[in-house]
Formats: sequence, structure tokens, C-alpha cells
Amino acid sequence: MNILISGASRGIGYQMARQAAIHPENLVVALARNREKLEALRMDVLSALPSARLYVLPFDLAAGDYHVLSHKLSEIANKFDLLINNAGWLVNKPLRAMEAEEFDTMYKINTRAAFLLSKMLLPRMPSGAQIINISSMGGFQGSEKFPGLGLYSSTKGALAVLTEAMATEWKSLGITVNCLCLGAVDTEMFHDAFPGYTAAVTPEHMAEFILDFARIAPGVMNGRILPVTLSNPK
Repeated sequence: MNILISGASRGIGYQMARQAAIHPENLVVALARNREKLEALRMDVLSALPSARLYVLPFDLAAGDYHVLSHKLSEIANKFDLLINNAGWLVNKPLRAMEAEEFDTMYKINTRAAFLLSKMLLPRMPSGAQIINISSMGGFQGSEKFPGLGLYSSTKGALAVLTEAMATEWKSLGITVNCLCLGAVDTEMFHDAFPGYTAAVTPEHMAEFILDFARIAPGVMNGRILPVTLSNPK
């Protein structure tokens, strides 16, 4: 399986890339802005499986040239079976204090990038391929909202609606698109949002769940917005 994972330099994305890449049958492209952390991922994977087909691509999802990225991807693989739009960026700040630049950057990374990556890969995705968008419980309709996370939650809510639109328009191509709204996972970003709170679910466990979901979802569900949560902060 050929897989592209965004936001792969830390947390859940790092673990998904690692777990997928240590299976010899997979080709994995790990996308993130931080070159040093991507290199650490590459070394980690190669120490476990020297023959692993892992490609790390430093790329700024907010300001990068997607045409250049598309060309680089075409040099790696001519098709992709799975895209996991995992990248996210969070500023913990009340709406009234949020700057326009922070608003724009958060939407570019959390919502716009998922659209652009999906649109870019679509011509290279065969029937039966799938896209998984990683959202948050904050973006799940009717869920509890937390002060300081309003804008972040809105970007993830937009991603959920975008998932439904993609699933509807691309169903005829045989592409399935689903959205997982994650609850508390013990990542750096989670600690930025909830300092002092320790989540029960580890990035390793959630990564394993998402990759398992990717194996069973095609042909079973499409356009679903699914809460995936063991607990939420109080």
C-alpha cells in the first residue's frame, strides 16, 4: 500500500508513519515542516527495518508550493492508496484575542491543506483508495467546546463538513472519505491545549487504531464523521 501522512514529525502522525513503514509491503511518504524531526523518524524506522520504504518530505502546509510538492510525489510513486490528513496547528487563545494572521494560518493548516492534498492526490488514487481526515472532538457537532480552543474547533468542524462533501463528489470514482474526531490523546498539541492534564490514550495506541480503521473502512462506510474518544478534559 502507498500511503501519504501529513503532520508526521510528532505525536500521532509520527507513530502512524513509523507503524506503517515497518511493514515491508508499504511505501510511506511522511510530510511535515520540521526537517530534523522527519530525519529522526527516518532513522527510527530504518533501525527497525533497514529496507523500509519511507520517504520524508519537509513541507510547509501553510506557505509551501503545492505544485513543487506534487512533482516530488510523482518521483516517488505514481499512485496512492491512502491519504491521512493528520496535520494540525493550535493556538490556545480566546477568540477576542485572536489575530487575523493566526486565524488564517490555523485554517490553512487544519482545513485548506487537507483539501489541497486530497485534490492533488485524487488523480493518482485508484478505485478503492481512501482518504482519512483527522479532526477533533471539538469539531464534532454538538460536542462540548472549551475556552481558548474555539477557532481550532471551528477549523476541525470545517474539515468534518469538507469530508462529507468529498465523499459525496468522489464516490463515483470509488474513493472513500471518512473523518475521525479524536478525543484526548497524550500528545504535545494536547498539552498545549490542556496544560497539566494527562490523557489516557497514547499516540502509539491511537496511531494503531487509525491504521486498523484504514484497513477495514473501505467498502463499509463513506462520508462518516466518527467520534473516537475514551475521555475528554473536565
